[in-house]
Amino acid sequence: MNEQRYFIAPELDKLRSALNAWLWLGLEGKTPIRVTAFADVFFSAPDGVWFLDTLDGKLERVCTSVHDLDQIVATEEARDRYLLAGLVDRAISEGMTLEAGQCYDFRINPVLGGAVAFENVEAQDFLVALHIAGQIHEQVRNLPPGTKINAVTIDENASERRKRWWRWW
Repeated sequence: MNEQRYFIAPELDKLRSALNAWLWLGLEGKTPIRVTAFADVFFSAPDGVWFLDTLDGKLERVCTSVHDLDQIVATEEARDRYLLAGLVDRAISEGMTLEAGQCYDFRINPVLGGAVAFENVEAQDFLVALHIAGQIHEQVRNLPPGTKINAVTIDENASERRKRWWRWW
């Protein structure tokens, strides 16, 4: 199986910029090592490998080493859980391929009620997808379950006001 189809290689400056929207999650001391085709990010840190889950808006420790991560993502269950392999495979088979600087994304973010289904998948600019997902999750994380979201606005200057943590790499 070609595992590379499940990962992208965004430009480092775009990755850094997009991760600014996730500062609230506590990314300090973590170095990005892999980015999935759906813009989820694996990080290496002294205490192991961490996964930024953009669907759930969570950061979770996955394993202790990159070697362990390679073994984990070699399983079908982990490919489905971490890489959304079924959606990537379908997108490719339907001719939805990614250009440089793109990732797969959901037209309507699942946290806003969008379906985790192929019919809701599109190719999107990586920076836009990861940055907007971080902003959405930050804003909804403390809302009670079932809260209706009426509108989403994009503040183009928000990232300029954020702390530049990525310079510590």
